[in-house]
Amino acid sequence: MTRIFANANYDFIGMRRKAIIATGVLLALGLVALLGRRINYSIEFTGGTLVEARTSGPAWDIEAVRAGLGSAGLGNVEITPYGDGQEIGIRVQDVVAGGDADDTQATANAVGAVLDQIAGAGSWERTSADAVSPKVGGELRTQAFLAIFFSFFAVLAYLAWRFEWRFGLAAVIATAHDIVLTICFIAILNLEVGLVVVAAVLSMVGYSLNDTIIIFDRVRENMHRSRREELIPVLNRSINETLPRSVLTHSTTLAALIALIIFGGEVIRPFALVMAFGVFTGTFSSIFIAAPVLLLIEQRWPGIDGRGVKVAGKGTARSATQSA
Repeated sequence: MTRIFANANYDFIGMRRKAIIATGVLLALGLVALLGRRINYSIEFTGGTLVEARTSGPAWDIEAVRAGLGSAGLGNVEITPYGDGQEIGIRVQDVVAGGDADDTQATANAVGAVLDQIAGAGSWERTSADAVSPKVGGELRTQAFLAIFFSFFAVLAYLAWRFEWRFGLAAVIATAHDIVLTICFIAILNLEVGLVVVAAVLSMVGYSLNDTIIIFDRVRENMHRSRREELIPVLNRSINETLPRSVLTHSTTLAALIALIIFGGEVIRPFALVMAFGVFTGTFSSIFIAAPVLLLIEQRWPGIDGRGVKVAGKGTARSATQSA
């Protein structure tokens, strides 16, 4: 069987400065987009009502719909036409005047009444309707942030037990890089952040960590085999040895995600986009963030790992610093 990159011998650690500059530029651009656009939360997190309607007659008059909703007391409205304009999505965060903030059904009924006046009763149909109360939306958003936050501690605890705290800290820093870069990517594309996108971010975190753990596991094995070798060549050899597996795994994953992006439809497309970007940034961070951070930590706090293998004594740490 043909094995791609079977004899790879790339100096990944030597390219770490260029890689860090590249990711710094991407983060800067993403943060500018994030500050300019903010995060576009879905009604699952903000609360509100989303009604999608299709008319069998002429295309919807967006300004007439907006004016009608304003007359009904629904001012905070976002209207999105689809296709030829015969289908629209109406996102309302306000409630009808005098109504209960959690009475989302009354808001949906008010939107329907406005559309009856504009298009005529029976000449349009409601293709979908979603409603989440502001209280529930706030709880979902809090729980989503907590899920991502506590995943860091779970990862750090696992890697500290599996390897040692230096490996765990390097993996968590690389994962934080992936999450921040993915959030910037979401802001640049102005994707609507709902539970589907949060699921994609958590899946991306798991995917990235899996790749990092595979590289770190090979690093640990090579440390045992070459106890007197400096850390830089050990890291390079470990990354090169796992490169064939990474290329094959990531290529097949991307093939499936590209198919979802093209044919998956509007509901699954944000998940596929975030996951596809996560495959890229997870691979990048495992090689150019996690491994260099581990090197930096070992140079700053040289010591003996939990298995009695001397990683960096005084001479090794000095040599590694000079090589860096």
